[in-house]
Amino acid sequence: MGIFFATAVILLWGGHLAWMLFFLPFSLSNPWMYLHILLQAYLYTGLFITGHDAMHGNISRKKWVNTLFGNLSTYLFAGLSYKRLRKNHGLHHKHPAEARDPDFYAGSQNFVKWWAVFMWRYLSIVQLVIMAVVYNLLILAFYELKVLMYWALPAVLGTLQLFWVGVYWPHRLPHLPPMEPHKARTQRKNHFWAMLSCYFFGYHWEHHQDPRVPWWRLYKSKQAADKGPQPSPARGR
Repeated sequence: MGIFFATAVILLWGGHLAWMLFFLPFSLSNPWMYLHILLQAYLYTGLFITGHDAMHGNISRKKWVNTLFGNLSTYLFAGLSYKRLRKNHGLHHKHPAEARDPDFYAGSQNFVKWWAVFMWRYLSIVQLVIMAVVYNLLILAFYELKVLMYWALPAVLGTLQLFWVGVYWPHRLPHLPPMEPHKARTQRKNHFWAMLSCYFFGYHWEHHQDPRVPWWRLYKSKQAADKGPQPSPARGR
């Protein structure tokens, strides 16, 4: 199932992007254009979630399969280094919302400042070169505003979605007792909203409790946590 979902997300992302670039008319007065941009942003989010599942070995029992899907999905997302992401994400799970957590920013709880620091920490020269090359190749074949609106903008929106639901909202201060030991909040149980908001990663306490649960089964972890004897995680939106 892990390989099926990973393959499906990548194909949907690539297929929808290709359809937009080839067939979706660019018109600021066309409401359907904005709907497809939002859908592509959601698929970008799924692309990174696929890479995240690979980091935890949740796509396949075979390490090379996880490495393959992890590299492919994070590269397609924004030319990211899967090896670097995997290392930093491991530190995030070992030291959530602490000084040694590369995703946490204790200097400010302001969303924009934290997001800027977060992006700066993951930015690299190699990534910028890769994205610049891809961009220039795309504008040779397609209208430049199409490339910006259909390829670049959804990636930025997907990054904001991932950061809000997977980093800022669950781990921001104050860290209340029910958030321990992961210093993570979780959404109220609404599976439709959890899937729509970020592929169930609003169930963030549950993810930290058992990182080996793939995204498409996190709703079951939420149900088990709500029924279990342990104190319920901090409630959110």
